[in-house]
Amino acid sequence: MPIDEVQSTDKDMNFLDHLEELRWRIIKSLIAIVVCSVLIGIFSDYVITNILLNPAKNTNPPLNIINLKPYGQVTLYLEVIIMGGVILSIPVIIYQFWKFIEPGLLPNERKYISLIILFTIFCFLTGIAFIYFIFLPIALGFFAKFGSTYIENQIAVDEYLSFLLSMIFVGGIVFELPVITFILAKLGILKKNFMKKYRRHAIVLILILAGILTPTPDIASQLLLGIPLLLLYEISILICKYSEKKPSQINT
Repeated sequence: MPIDEVQSTDKDMNFLDHLEELRWRIIKSLIAIVVCSVLIGIFSDYVITNILLNPAKNTNPPLNIINLKPYGQVTLYLEVIIMGGVILSIPVIIYQFWKFIEPGLLPNERKYISLIILFTIFCFLTGIAFIYFIFLPIALGFFAKFGSTYIENQIAVDEYLSFLLSMIFVGGIVFELPVITFILAKLGILKKNFMKKYRRHAIVLILILAGILTPTPDIASQLLLGIPLLLLYEISILICKYSEKKPSQINT
C-alpha cells in the first residue's frame, strides 16, 4: 500500500476516533441531564417552594404569584425539572467539553486541564450566585414597589419562573467571559492589546448589554449587572495577557 494511502487511512481513523469520542461525551452529558432532572423531580416541591419562589416571598411587599391555567402547575413542574436538570448538570457538561478538548492541547497545557475545569465551573456557579442572591432581590423588589398602589401585582407563576430560570442561566453563561477569553487567546484569535485598545467600545457595549439583560428600566439595576461585567472584562485582559500565544509557539 502506498505511503499516502496509509497516511490517509490514519487520518480517517483519527477523525472517526474524534467523532466517537464526541459521541460518548454527548451521551455522558445527556445522561447527566437525565439524572439531574430525576433528582430535581424527586425534590421538585422543595425546589419550587423553598428555592425558586423564595425571592418572590422575600420581596417587600411579597409578590403575589398565581396560576392562571388548569394545567399550569403541570407544565410548571415539567419546566422546572427540565431546566433545573440542565442547570444542575452544567458542571458535568463543562467537564465533558474540556476532556474532549484536552487531546488538542499542548503537553504543557494539559497539566492545567483540571484547574481549567474547576475555574470554568467556578465562573458558572459564581454567575448563578450573583443573579440569585444579589440581582434578583433588587430587581424583584423594584417590581413589587413600582407603579400605582391601586393596581395589584399578580404575577403568573409560569412567567415568573421562566424569567427566574432564564436569568439564572444567562448569569452563569455571562460569567464565563474569562474562560472564553482564555480559549480565544490560546487559539491566537484574541490579543491583550486588542482588548485594551477597544476598552472604551467594550464599556459601551457592556452597558448596552446590561440594559438589554436587565428587566428593570432603572439605572441602579443596570449598573448592578454592568459593573460585574466590566470587572470580568478587566480580568479577561489579564487572562489574555498570560495565555495568548507567544511568537515562538506560533512559529512551531
